[in-house]
Amino acid sequence: MSKTLILLFHPDLNRSRANAALSTAAARLPHVEVVDMQAVCKDGGIDADREVARLLAADRIVLQFPIQWYSMPPLLKAWQDAVLTRMFYMAYESEGRLLEGKPLLVAATAGNVPEAYAPAGANRFTVDELLRPLEATAHRCGLHWQPPFLLFRADKLDDLALHGAARDYAALLETWRRDDERRYLAEAWG
Repeated sequence: MSKTLILLFHPDLNRSRANAALSTAAARLPHVEVVDMQAVCKDGGIDADREVARLLAADRIVLQFPIQWYSMPPLLKAWQDAVLTRMFYMAYESEGRLLEGKPLLVAATAGNVPEAYAPAGANRFTVDELLRPLEATAHRCGLHWQPPFLLFRADKLDDLALHGAARDYAALLETWRRDDERRYLAEAWG
């Protein structure tokens, strides 16, 4: 069975309702591994060997995080610097090349309403524009960028809406896995 790896970059998962609900729903799927990166990197240290092995063992990769000040959490940026720099600039033949071709999904939560993320909105830029650095990273690493899973009003949703969003996230991950496996079989059997 193929594997979806979710790297969860929330600075304090105990204080999160949305990211906690999404990751809990995803973790119930048999093909999904959720890694709380804040817990794994308690002292801010990133074990690049472990992270490279995790990425190479996965068939699909998800970066899940809250959008903070129009960007990703600092640990995600530090992880990119430590892991992807090593894989693609220091060990391309033995590591980076092996990661190429895998699909990458961003699952992001935002506190504001969707309308705030528009040229005329309070935040002036769309979430797609704010995620452009990650899309560029995916392109540089040869990863197949997927349309992001976005959850707005993340800290304001009631339990019913949050449950629905978590269900939608799990359904997207399951559909993604099935589609990816069908595509692989079609390519293998020509």
